[in-house]
Amino acid sequence: MIAPNRRQFLKGALVSVSGLSLGFGLTGFGNGDSAAIADAARAVDVTAWLSIGADESIIIRVPSSEMGQGVHTSLPMIVAEELDANWKNVQSETAPVTAQFVNPLTGSRGTGGSSAVRRWWPTLALAGATARQMLVNAAAESWGVDAADLTTDTGVVYHRASNRQASYGALATLANKLPIPNDVQVKNPQDYSIIGKRAQRLDSPAKVDGSAQFGIDVVVPGMVYATVAASPNFVGKLENLNESAALAINGVERVVTLPAQAQEAAGVQSIVSMPDAVAVVASSYWRAKKGLQVLAPIFGDGGVAAVSDETLRGEFASLLSGQGANMRSDGSVSDSLAVAKTIIEADFTVPFLAHLCMEPMNCTAHYSLDARGEPALEIWAPTQGESHTLAVLQKALGLALEQITLHTTLMGGAFGRRYEADFVLQAALISKAVFKPVKLLWSREEDVQHDYYRPMSASRFKVGLDSAGLPISWSNHVVATSVAKRNFSAALVNGNDPFSVEGAVNIPYAIPNQSVTLTEFESTIPSGSWRSVGSSHNGFYVESMMDEIASVSGRDPFELRRALLTDKPRFLAVLDTLEAESNWNKPLPKGHFRGMAIHECFASIVAEVAEISLGADDKIKVERMTCVVDCGRVVNPNIVEQQMESAMIDGITAALWGGISIESGKVVQANFDSYRMMRLGEVPEMRVHIMANEEAPGGIGEPGVPPSMPALANALFAATGVRVRSLPIEQAS
Repeated sequence: MIAPNRRQFLKGALVSVSGLSLGFGLTGFGNGDSAAIADAARAVDVTAWLSIGADESIIIRVPSSEMGQGVHTSLPMIVAEELDANWKNVQSETAPVTAQFVNPLTGSRGTGGSSAVRRWWPTLALAGATARQMLVNAAAESWGVDAADLTTDTGVVYHRASNRQASYGALATLANKLPIPNDVQVKNPQDYSIIGKRAQRLDSPAKVDGSAQFGIDVVVPGMVYATVAASPNFVGKLENLNESAALAINGVERVVTLPAQAQEAAGVQSIVSMPDAVAVVASSYWRAKKGLQVLAPIFGDGGVAAVSDETLRGEFASLLSGQGANMRSDGSVSDSLAVAKTIIEADFTVPFLAHLCMEPMNCTAHYSLDARGEPALEIWAPTQGESHTLAVLQKALGLALEQITLHTTLMGGAFGRRYEADFVLQAALISKAVFKPVKLLWSREEDVQHDYYRPMSASRFKVGLDSAGLPISWSNHVVATSVAKRNFSAALVNGNDPFSVEGAVNIPYAIPNQSVTLTEFESTIPSGSWRSVGSSHNGFYVESMMDEIASVSGRDPFELRRALLTDKPRFLAVLDTLEAESNWNKPLPKGHFRGMAIHECFASIVAEVAEISLGADDKIKVERMTCVVDCGRVVNPNIVEQQMESAMIDGITAALWGGISIESGKVVQANFDSYRMMRLGEVPEMRVHIMANEEAPGGIGEPGVPPSMPALANALFAATGVRVRSLPIEQAS
């Protein structure tokens, strides 16, 4: 897909009889009139970025997936700002999956990497500014005045000299008849009236009253239901099943096998990594689930019956002792180690982590024949990876892009899991088999045991300190299963996964001699992106190691970091603010202890202090989390605070209890009773402070996760004098 440039954007404004619609046009459009452009656009299902109705309603279409992170509010705020809209009249909806909503920076459609605001801001600002100018020009023609003499404010165009005014809704129809402006200017940030202000989320009312449509809510005429069971060890082949027993269940219509070999033949298995599976199709989900129970599929061991946590730990230990691929090399680590006054060595490990989205994997698919007898596929999916999913569906089913219609729904959590295409492809294959619309819904057990897990990884440090206790030599060897190898192979660097060393190769500290190496661990257990990706484990490793250096050198953790960040003013400002906001230098209540950490990822700097206490049974209670975030220019402070709070909860949960255990090549955990999550009464007091500046916007959905884990671990060291080098800290209970 080719992203439209600015000129194509301006030419692509569409008209509608009910008001003003604005959208991108197709590449190659000439200077035809608006009706011709609209006709051509309709042929490829082009829809406007925004529409303005005669009733003053403004609908802004959002090109990023809403998974709870607030893009259905923050992105419309950018458009509304440039439009000079009345925010009270703004609504939002998910943009259709068409070429016009491909991100111009990436050439694809997808949501991840805490990038929605960063990547879409210029495009959305232009959309709003262009629509505003069209309305101004309409008023100028109507009143016979110069457009330069007009101003706008909260959805109204004013001509102060004649004391005339007109609402956007009243001008919309006339605006459609005028030429598209060729030179549009966006606002100076000092003139913002919407961006930077606290605004309630536009999607909240529908989520409260139940009218919001998540993937699990989709219903289409003639729909049947399906649920699946896949090979529990990811590689075992389907060997046996009791199909007659399943078909005897009232409402069960069909048993559909989904062999991994089919994906291999289609050339997508290296991407989707789908094990052998079998589905039961029925008139309801519960009948399908009951049919699956009596189907009792049996899968082979796939040759991995001996794989367990113990064997995995042994393999990681062996790989840590080997040589890795060079990912960063500054100065001479060996020479500086030779003259170091103190040497610190430490190994760290973290386990696989599941995503545990509140809404299990689901998708509704309808494979049919169109009026010409050609295959057509319509999909309703809670997906954050539209372009990726479309590419997989095309290849796996032998369809052209124009034969597939994909609707992105709201989603009950994603955290990277819903970038994957496995559950969508399964639904499409089942629908093709039964030739009916099918809603596929995974059980919670299937969801936990067939995830693409946050990589299991390990890190070995060897750090040399000078006579002042400052690090002059830093060696870090990372071992991890790869995230990029399947879905992001273009990102590989000489065959190595840069995601595995995010937060390790880019530490901000001024250490003259640094070596970061990487060894990939090959595993049959699939890995994928988890909230903050490589920084989720490397943030724990690096900031735990920094705290150990501070302890050995007799320095305060803030003091040590300041000494190594003298040329990083934004980091220093965050540290100063965190020290003050957390009352770091004031006495704590008896039995309370603190730890801190700072980390940068996705162009945002986040620092946190964890305050804990220990109960009589030595159980950890997180009393308070203080967070300071520098994410550059802020669109909506409410959303920034919400994302920091949710990220800290995710990080603390992972540090205390998170972990997937492996026995006989299979995942042990199956539901919330065995995969421990933080409970409502355990949520600590949380304080979030946002740094005010006009730097370029950074990401916000993920950067709060990495520092929470080491801050907690460092607080536990302050309490016990024992270093936490392996997560989780406590066993799930």
